[in-house]
Amino acid sequence: MFTPVKNTKVYEQVIEQIKFMITSGELKQGDKLPPERELVEKFQVSRTSIREALRALQIIGLIECRQGGGNYIRDSFEDNLIEPLSLMFVLQNSKNIEILELRKILEIETARLAAEKISDEEIIRLGEVIGEMKDSPSEEYNVKLDKKFHFIVAKASGNNLIISILKAVSSLMDSFIKEAREAIIDKDENKETLLEHHMNIYNALANHDMRKAEKVMADHMNLIIRHMDLK
Repeated sequence: MFTPVKNTKVYEQVIEQIKFMITSGELKQGDKLPPERELVEKFQVSRTSIREALRALQIIGLIECRQGGGNYIRDSFEDNLIEPLSLMFVLQNSKNIEILELRKILEIETARLAAEKISDEEIIRLGEVIGEMKDSPSEEYNVKLDKKFHFIVAKASGNNLIISILKAVSSLMDSFIKEAREAIIDKDENKETLLEHHMNIYNALANHDMRKAEKVMADHMNLIIRHMDLK
């Protein structure tokens, strides 16, 4: 639990203790922190130091201040990664191939894990998305369905870090998926091919075939490679 702070860098010590309580599991997502006055008593520091520590924790995204409701450990941290990743992509003059490489690394292994762990409910949801893809007359809506399909696969992997990373790069992925689909469906015959690929992924997952899921997801990535301008 909280211990008195006796270091000259007071607010940093407060931050370190709260961070340790989060990593050790003593504080969990959604937990409310004690009010400032109580934190002052527990840490035996000034209210100014507590406020500096809380402000710093808000800036780095570990806690959020709810108006009239106090300070809470954040429920979700993905949003805190989106902006720096997007800036990194722009400032380093990154190309689509780098997004594709990231997506390949994540999604091929994710498909393998999902084939092992996917639930009956998730299989049903994937089947429903496939049905919508078949009937959708709008490519704009198909882009949303594509994203939804891959997110269900990620969730089915049961790996929270994979899910978080995919959410964090969603702003990059959104643009990437749209560009990829536009490049692929530039030829009419590829519309059916793209749908077939999603069906192959669905069938492999529904059959809990890990090797097949890995292969068909790799095939899907290779289809994108062939039709993207990766210069």
